[in-house]
Amino acid sequence: MSTESTRAQREKYTSAITLSDMEIFIFPELLYSLLLANIMSPRIWAWRDDPWFKDIERMKPYRRILRLKQFIMDRYEFNLDLDTWGLTRKEVELARFRGIVDEETLSRSNALFGYEGDKYYFDIDIRRHFGLDKYTSDVIPYWKTETVEAMDAFCFRDGYQQGAGECVSLSTLYAAALFIVCGIPLEDIYLIATPLHSQNFVDVREGVLTNNRRIVTKNMWFNGTEITYKAQRALRNEQITIVAHQSGYIHAVYPVATMAAEAYAHFKNRLQAFLVTDINAEIVANFLRQQSHLQSCFQVVGQCHGKTRYIPAERLYAYEHNSPYRVSDGTREKLLCEIEEDEYYTDPIPGRISMNMFEDFFKQHRIDLNKPDDLVRLRDQFQCNNARGDEILEDLIAFCRVTPRFPDTDASKQFTQTVPPLAITPDMDRTAIIAALEAARDQSPVADLAFYAYRDLTRTDWQPFLQAAWERNPVSVEAAQKLSLAEVEAQLRHWPEASIYDGPRLAQPDEVWNFQRGDGLEKALCLANIARHVHQAAIGQLTVTPDEARIEINGQSHAFASRKKLTYTG
Repeated sequence: MSTESTRAQREKYTSAITLSDMEIFIFPELLYSLLLANIMSPRIWAWRDDPWFKDIERMKPYRRILRLKQFIMDRYEFNLDLDTWGLTRKEVELARFRGIVDEETLSRSNALFGYEGDKYYFDIDIRRHFGLDKYTSDVIPYWKTETVEAMDAFCFRDGYQQGAGECVSLSTLYAAALFIVCGIPLEDIYLIATPLHSQNFVDVREGVLTNNRRIVTKNMWFNGTEITYKAQRALRNEQITIVAHQSGYIHAVYPVATMAAEAYAHFKNRLQAFLVTDINAEIVANFLRQQSHLQSCFQVVGQCHGKTRYIPAERLYAYEHNSPYRVSDGTREKLLCEIEEDEYYTDPIPGRISMNMFEDFFKQHRIDLNKPDDLVRLRDQFQCNNARGDEILEDLIAFCRVTPRFPDTDASKQFTQTVPPLAITPDMDRTAIIAALEAARDQSPVADLAFYAYRDLTRTDWQPFLQAAWERNPVSVEAAQKLSLAEVEAQLRHWPEASIYDGPRLAQPDEVWNFQRGDGLEKALCLANIARHVHQAAIGQLTVTPDEARIEINGQSHAFASRKKLTYTG
């Protein structure tokens, strides 16, 4: 740990243990440190031996990403249970970070401190949407990010059959697996955080966005489906708060960016290109799939028993739900064949625009969204009885062009890359990568913090881990409110002697309690945390030997067998 003895430095290192969304917002280095911790983990390296990835090295990068997506879809759930990691209070967090970041900054950029985003989030009442409304304005939940080990351990919780994690957990899991399994260089992976979401942009072909368990290609971004619409929510409506990269990071609030300026410029250009498409007949049909309230302005012409027939667009889109065929592509004729004959009209439906005419229109006209004359020409095609041509055009342009709010809107943003990019590449094995990160620790705070996120107590100072254990593990405390200390100890001893972390790496008390298992050392710390907060007990010396952990509580010694092979006295 750095010798810099400031409160901010201490909080940063203890935050690397708990990794709440709020801590990552305040200390943006932690986002990439979590990615590196997952890259060091043996869990993801073991995926490469799974039969699902056999011969993956023969595939092109895009096909590798598709294989990875299905693997993650099959093994992880998206979890946004606000009670998983317990509650805290605004006043506690504000006191903790006073002098590091102010409340006004937090409220503009963090959902737990009143963030509502723009009009979209006001409309959906963001606190109710995410379940925050059940808490008072002062009581707030922790949104903690899970390492891959904690994600895997969700299978031990009631109601879960497999691994799980929230959006930051899934994004850093994806990024690590893209590097380890798919061989995507870190320089091509950009981690993107907004106040309510985290995802990655992968610089492969036209670009790929990871979004929780799924991926979104450029074609998918403009397909108009409900799943894609939800995936677009963050980039359409939120400020990008953090972009993290192998070369560093940029943060919307802080004036200094550590990311290489050329890497950031490349990212902006590539992401912006991903978010814009030309307008053609297929895009118009995709747009109407999403904007279903406008479908009543359109009709589709088809053939039924050799005769020309007409069907309202909303009826044809309704048939899509139970069909492999689509209104928007070359399978439309097959979809029309599935329509019941009594759905058709024998004559054109008055006042409705024919979607068929767009095929001919776009063969003759290439529409440039930046040219007013082109937009007028396109608007003229959207004339119907509802006189909604201007509305349709405005919504279509918004569908085809998303302008993200990048974190460099402040002209005074300074790009100061003081640390060279971490020298780890996909052709290195896990041992070599850990050695390279170890060698970089003195120069690179991100690499140093990664070992704290990795929870390796042979390579880190114990104090940040213990501070986090005593201060930010409320689940075990709340669950044990009505239990005597003897009952708590009996419960802990009853649970399996199995840590969710391998080797000399340790779980925090709430991980022990949530997943109902742990090494004896982890159980001793969980017992001490409950004794401290529930029974106001005096916690004495912690003595750890390679095969035992002993903690003094109110002068009485409690010993647990341990397999962690650690040594500590304090």
